[in-house]
Parts: sequence; structure tokens; C-alpha cells
Amino acid sequence: MKKNTMFLGLTLVLMMFTLTGCIPGDGSYDFDNPAGFLSGIWHGWIAPLSLIIGIFNAKVRVYEVFNTGWWYDFGFYIAVISGFGGLSLSRKKKKDE
Repeated sequence: MKKNTMFLGLTLVLMMFTLTGCIPGDGSYDFDNPAGFLSGIWHGWIAPLSLIIGIFNAKVRVYEVFNTGWWYDFGFYIAVISGFGGLSLSRKKKKDE
């Protein structure tokens, strides 16, 4: 049981470092190459991690400044709403006795 917990923890930490490779404000987007719809979805999904990392690193933002506009916004908000709304749907409700 302890090995499973340790493996799960190590896997989660490894995934966190892998998934934050495309964080908003990391310099991969600029005026000539703005972030689009799919980037907006990705940035919406990792918004909580971006917020935490942004506390310690001033270059990292929750929202990509260089974006395509409405489509990026649409993807970002869809991901934020579905990600946080999905958490409430997955919680088990207590049965009334």
C-alpha cells in the first residue's frame, strides 16, 4: 500500500512538471505568433497551477497576453468553467436519512 501511494505521488509530481511546460507568459508566444483557441483551453485547465507559480515568478501569468482575441478567450473560459464545474459534479452527495 505504501509503495502505491509513493508511486502515485511521484507520478503526480512528474505530471505537474510536464504539464506546466506550456504555461502562459513563458515566452513561447509573441505578437507575430499569438496563442489561439487550443492554447486558451490548455491555459484554462492549468490556470490554478499558473496562479501558484505566478506568485513566485513574475514572468508567469494566468492568462496569455499575446493571444488571438475572442477565440482564445472562448477556449480559456470553456476550460475554466468545465474544469471547476466538473469538480462539483464529481463529488458524491450524501443521502438524506
